[in-house]
Amino acid sequence: MTTGLHPGGQPQDPRPTGNQALPRQERVDHGALHADNRTRSAVITARAAASFDPVGRSVATARSFVRDTLQGWGFADIVDDAVVLTSELVTNAVVHAGTSADVLCLRSDEGVRIEVADRYPEREIPLQATAVNMGSPDREGGRGLQLCAALAGRWGVDYSPTHKQVWFHLDLPDRPVGTRTAGPSLPADLLPLADGRVRVAVIQIDRVGAISAWNEDAEDLFGYAAEQVIGKPLTDLAAWPHTPGTSTGIVEALQLSRWEGTYGLRGASGRVIPVYASHLRVRDTGGEPSTVCLLVRDHERAVLQTPLRASATDTTTSSEGQATDPFEVFIGSPAPDDLDGLLQRTVERARDMLDGDSAFLLLATDDETELEVRASTGLPSARQRFARVPVEAGPGRYGSARMPAVHEDLTVVPGAVPLLAGTGMRSVVTVPLKVEGRLTGSLGVAAEGPSRYSNEEALRLQFAADRIALAVESARLGELERLRRGSLSFLVEASDLLAGTLDRDQTLALMAQMTVPTLATWCAVYTIADQASDPYLSYVLHEDEERIDGLKALLSKIAPPDPVPTPGARVWAAPGEAAHQAALRTSMRSLGLGEPASVTSGIGTTLATAAAVGGETVVLPLVARNRVIGMLTLGKPSDEHFRQEILELAEDLSRRAALALDNARLYSERTAISQSLQRSLLPPDLPHIDGVEVEVIYRAAGEGNEVGGDFYDLFPIRDGVYGFAIGDVCGTGPEAAAVTGLARHALRLLAREGFGGPAVLERLNSAILDEGARSRFLTLLYGELWPQEDGSAMLKVVCAGHPLPLRLRQDGTVEAAAEPQPLLGVMEDLELYEQTITLDPGDVLLCVTDGVTERREGTRMLGDDGLTDVLTTCTGLTAGAVAARIMRAVERFASDAPSDDMAILAMRVPGLPRD
Repeated sequence: MTTGLHPGGQPQDPRPTGNQALPRQERVDHGALHADNRTRSAVITARAAASFDPVGRSVATARSFVRDTLQGWGFADIVDDAVVLTSELVTNAVVHAGTSADVLCLRSDEGVRIEVADRYPEREIPLQATAVNMGSPDREGGRGLQLCAALAGRWGVDYSPTHKQVWFHLDLPDRPVGTRTAGPSLPADLLPLADGRVRVAVIQIDRVGAISAWNEDAEDLFGYAAEQVIGKPLTDLAAWPHTPGTSTGIVEALQLSRWEGTYGLRGASGRVIPVYASHLRVRDTGGEPSTVCLLVRDHERAVLQTPLRASATDTTTSSEGQATDPFEVFIGSPAPDDLDGLLQRTVERARDMLDGDSAFLLLATDDETELEVRASTGLPSARQRFARVPVEAGPGRYGSARMPAVHEDLTVVPGAVPLLAGTGMRSVVTVPLKVEGRLTGSLGVAAEGPSRYSNEEALRLQFAADRIALAVESARLGELERLRRGSLSFLVEASDLLAGTLDRDQTLALMAQMTVPTLATWCAVYTIADQASDPYLSYVLHEDEERIDGLKALLSKIAPPDPVPTPGARVWAAPGEAAHQAALRTSMRSLGLGEPASVTSGIGTTLATAAAVGGETVVLPLVARNRVIGMLTLGKPSDEHFRQEILELAEDLSRRAALALDNARLYSERTAISQSLQRSLLPPDLPHIDGVEVEVIYRAAGEGNEVGGDFYDLFPIRDGVYGFAIGDVCGTGPEAAAVTGLARHALRLLAREGFGGPAVLERLNSAILDEGARSRFLTLLYGELWPQEDGSAMLKVVCAGHPLPLRLRQDGTVEAAAEPQPLLGVMEDLELYEQTITLDPGDVLLCVTDGVTERREGTRMLGDDGLTDVLTTCTGLTAGAVAARIMRAVERFASDAPSDDMAILAMRVPGLPRD
């Protein structure tokens, strides 16, 4: 790694000698100005540059470089954001892209601009590229640009023939002067003590450690004149070679870009003077490095001291001798509010503390039988996120999760840490997180080289884990409580939605829509008609609608999962394997390496489908009434796993969905049976009658009912004679429909046996009374129709308690065509009689049930008079037009849906055709 720093003035182009990497000044300045569209007018007052090799450890080194540089510039307010963004961008370059990275920090009066460049043409070109996808924020790779967009004030990407450069600009907080690290207001007696005149010695040290500048305050503090000390090494004046409590000597401290601490200098009198020093390493305009040292008496350190970044090993007292919070010492302050943020900061601090290349943290399930990956850093991929591994899995694995463990070389013990398989990590130290003796998790740090860690590092990491365990467990329980509350609300809403429909197709759609994207990225529902049937792919849904067809085509080509009734989710690998093979074949064909295909779905579609199902896929059985009626399949995109809490929630949903789906099936079957039986109660097609127009309109009240208590019939009795009937059974539903069927079939049978109208109705009355408790009284208008040769029609009618038929003459007058008689099903001995009427050409006979005349709107009722008024307007209309006008008038009379069955029978005698 090479670094450089320029204080003040215009940017200069340093020319390092030897084999140092050039900071690429011309490229950086051009890219910065171009990316900002030349809107940046602030003068660059300092810059620092460094190059990093393509190894995992370079990420930690780059973070330290940026942190030290910005702290040296006094920009502690934006250090954390800058370090996070730099870490992601350098990780993309050195880990994911496999190229070296150049980092340039530029300081101006507006803030800080950081540029990260890599040599992208050296990357391996993918076999088949898909559209750029920013990815999920939970993934290890692909987060750099998302974070830039979220944290930076301005950012951009520049390309050149040899480099790709990502830059971001962080603005300084808009705060009043002096509030960057402002403390509370204190009474005068609590302010730090200092001499009447505070002297700040300014000493400049050249690149070999010799004093090159010595100000007046330095002369007053130490008693040496400038000419006495210039040219001498500062270490000659040091009272001790090392800072107490650390392993950093003054020589090493002078080489650091930024350092603060306490040491002693021997004055001219020979007395040791404890001082508090702040070192800043700079570079002059000629490219020569030097160190500026500001020193005050140790008890006046408040003049220079910045908020301490406590070491992970210093967990008892601060430099002031005051007790510190061990949790804040390790995790920093303020601590993240969310669990994921806390875990991510934990692994990053653990990695930095042990100078590792990667770190990871796993949380234990409630029964402590499995560990679930929740956070990692420095690993090539986040494919293991939410993956689960058993705690007790045999020697060498996580069987030692309850105790600290050090693996000096993972190649000697393959599979000792499953999370690190194939990552290139060789040495690892893991420690448990315990709360009151119960295992709550495991924290590990790994390195690329072997034998990097010993028991000493294990003890240090265990010490940090003990400090963080309680906070992690508290945050985990808080997250679990939120998840449970959210799960309860989700299940309540799901139950309401599923209970609100009995339609099978709508239930399938609701099942999928409730799981995507809340629980999974995609979903497929398989249904099983009966025990002898194979599972059938009934519904497919993906959060990206453009991928549904490709996903459906893929699932249709593979065997469905086995209908295992065992509760719980089980992994199904077939979709991922099939998608991988399909994508590989498509890519090979595109390169001419395979057999050409005449029909293909396209490279982009195939690869997009492979990415869509490349993650974990689980199957949950849909069990209702002790029978497997289907399977609910949930999937994640590439490199993603399901959380245990999500799987438990999906299992609860699958039980509710299975019952709703089975209820919809039963309802559909019973509705089909009911409708089939009801259709059998309706008369067949109306016969054609020469010389008479006939029209019937029938409406059964109630959802799903085709037959109710009202009925009609028109049938031939013998040549030239037809029977007709319209009736109303008391009540609605199946009981009324049963009497309807009895009446219609009895009328036909008795009429064809030669009985007249009164005899037919009297025998029907006896049949109804024979039903006992199941009997219903019945109003019935029955008649026989005799078409005449002169174009008229003769009718013989019996009106047993039914609304009277109305006769419409050609002149528009309306009159009743029969007299009322007793209804059926009430009295045993009935004496009925029939009446004969003749319909002249152009006359209309209208027969209705009481559902028409009793149509209500509030206190108003259509009634006989209203029906008569409507009928008077039907002069000259056909039978069909008359029936339609009557029904339209009934429907418009009230806004509510009809609550009673309605039947309309209209017969019209058009007369003989004219010659």
